[in-house]
Amino acid sequence: MSALVAGLSLGNGLGPASGPVAPPFGGEDVTRVAVGFVRTLRAAGVAVAARQVDAFLRALEVVGPGRRAQVYWAGRLTLCADHDELERYDRVFAAYFGERPARSAPRRPASFPRPQAAVALGSGQGHEGEPGTERPVAALASSAEVLRHRDIATLGDTERTQLRRLLAALALGGEPRRSARRRPARRGEVDVRGTVRELLRAGGEPVRLRHRQRVRTPRRVVLLVDVSGSMAPYADALLRFAHAARTSPVARTEVFTLGTRLTRVTGALAHRRPDLALAALSRAVPDWSGGTRLGETLRAFLEGWGRRGLARGAVVVLLSDGWERGDPELLAEQMRRLHRLAHRVVWANPRKGRPGYAPLAAGMAAALPSVDVFVEGHSLAALERLARVVRGAADA
Repeated sequence: MSALVAGLSLGNGLGPASGPVAPPFGGEDVTRVAVGFVRTLRAAGVAVAARQVDAFLRALEVVGPGRRAQVYWAGRLTLCADHDELERYDRVFAAYFGERPARSAPRRPASFPRPQAAVALGSGQGHEGEPGTERPVAALASSAEVLRHRDIATLGDTERTQLRRLLAALALGGEPRRSARRRPARRGEVDVRGTVRELLRAGGEPVRLRHRQRVRTPRRVVLLVDVSGSMAPYADALLRFAHAARTSPVARTEVFTLGTRLTRVTGALAHRRPDLALAALSRAVPDWSGGTRLGETLRAFLEGWGRRGLARGAVVVLLSDGWERGDPELLAEQMRRLHRLAHRVVWANPRKGRPGYAPLAAGMAAALPSVDVFVEGHSLAALERLARVVRGAADA
């Protein structure tokens, strides 16, 4: 278990090669389910520490993960360290395990002792052998974990519905940077003016030195989403990813669509409900599923918005397959301009996740020398990694 928790603290892997901490139940194992849930929580912005993962696994062994209410309270009591995280936890739980159980007082105390044996996942038995009144959660959790790695273009209607719930729980914030503003702090550089003012208030008597430090703020994130015909299988998921970024309380995000023209859709995505935001966006974008002129639209962005400061010092993310009907040399030139303005340029290509992919398309090959990080964008797991890259928590 300690090796599993160490792996989770890095955000990669399912644990040690020696096997799970509990035997498989009905073809699934409780460790894999717990790992997938914790990963999704982290992608939603819930800061889960390794010790909390350990407590969650032990809680599942004690209360038994066969009933949704038991899993809900085991996770809520061990994985949420702050009251502000409860809403995100509820959204992730509903997306990962199905609907959230009604809130009521937990049947078990908040502290869970080390168990002597594990309880079967999906057994239909509650604590002390009580017959389960809720359907098992193993199948729902397993499908969510498998869905994270499926190519979005291959999903059916039911899977797309579940994917949309998981995308709505994502959180995207810009890489933190030190601003010129300063605030009072316990340590740091001496605040001379503040110290002198305190000295004058004390009538010249010795006072404690005042300190201050620079404020850390997230960088602006600019998302440029390709909505041309070649991106049609991925456009809905990528725009829902953009909506989650736009509505994040910790991010300053601007969103544009690229096709045969450039369209700023930041305002259309301001609605909290994803379906209403996507409906407003579809009305605002006139070139949906049309051609691709990446060079021209990128030039329009730089001349209309980038040079005015929107791209300066920002993390700019292009979500596109790189197909270009225009002049590749124009795209290469505009990418060089963008690279000089932005703090970092990230390109997420859904086709990169396919076996044997190579960036041979003229547009992608022309743009790649000016790209800092080139990642996949074909699955939920790829978009979660993209969110970590934007936050500065992962590299290519």
